[in-house]
Amino acid sequence: MKKYYRLLAKISLAGVFLVIIAGAVVRMTGSGMGCPDWPKCFGYYIPPTEKSDLEWHPGREYKKGQVIIWNETLLVATGNFSTTDVFVPGHWTPYTRHNYAIFNAFHTWTEFINRLLGALAGLVVFLLALASLGFRKHRPSITVLSLVVLIGMGFQAWLGATVVYSVLEPVRITLHMLMALAIVALLLYLIHTTGLSRNPKPCDPTTRNLLLLALVLTLVQVAMGTQVRQYVDGQVELLGDQAKAKWLQDAPWVFYLHRSFSILLLLLNAYLFYRIRQRQLGLSGIYWVLALATLEALTGITMYYFHFPFGTQPLHLLLASFLFAWQFYLVLEAIHAPRQLKTS
Repeated sequence: MKKYYRLLAKISLAGVFLVIIAGAVVRMTGSGMGCPDWPKCFGYYIPPTEKSDLEWHPGREYKKGQVIIWNETLLVATGNFSTTDVFVPGHWTPYTRHNYAIFNAFHTWTEFINRLLGALAGLVVFLLALASLGFRKHRPSITVLSLVVLIGMGFQAWLGATVVYSVLEPVRITLHMLMALAIVALLLYLIHTTGLSRNPKPCDPTTRNLLLLALVLTLVQVAMGTQVRQYVDGQVELLGDQAKAKWLQDAPWVFYLHRSFSILLLLLNAYLFYRIRQRQLGLSGIYWVLALATLEALTGITMYYFHFPFGTQPLHLLLASFLFAWQFYLVLEAIHAPRQLKTS
């Protein structure tokens, strides 16, 4: 399987990004609690499609762990049994992780597809770890890092469970996102380090350092953006969806710093675009970086001045993920490019 390693790494990366995209759709549609339990969904491996599937019915067989909604609470079957004409409380136990008990078929299947994509990505990463065993003698670091990615995917799944158990607590959502970016970075490194081609043109130290600075600034920007998002989530809960114009009226200082940072980041990437083009360094990924940084700034402007149009929040976060990935790969290319003496 060693010869398929790089292909599996690319498929794994694509899978992780599909999960990130699916997560953005989940957030955009408000489907985060579509499956109120984990890893099953309302106690099923394949979730129900009708609310009636989650209602108590006489003369029906239930299996241990299956869930019903009874008096606006979730109840879990304590064993395998068939119901009679009378509801027997002893057959059921309350779900204690949280008190969310709403069924919406669209939300449920949106969240289920998100989880399914995560499971498929995890399967590919498992195959990647197996394929990495072919490197264990002459390049053991590849095997070690591949196993780290596999462990990371497992940890990410656990984080997803804690997000559900906390009823979408913003801090846990943020950790979930940052872990996804860490996995993306590891996969990009593995793809790069096992590739045959390298950028043949030299890259001066100043450009390398500026690319690294831009990457660090993006991570700082993402961290501040998550704090702004947590604040906005609190405002939504306090003021409601109909008061979007008021969400940022008394915004904390981190919002204004986040906004200023976006301008700085855009200008820095524009200068890098000019520098790389002028010096013909061959780092073509800078086109994507500048485009993504521009779109990222535009979505931020749209949210502020047009009061959070539908989908702009998750799109803003999704663009940041792609921007981070391209910047990280550019840094790898610059680090491994031939050196030259000129430094300015």
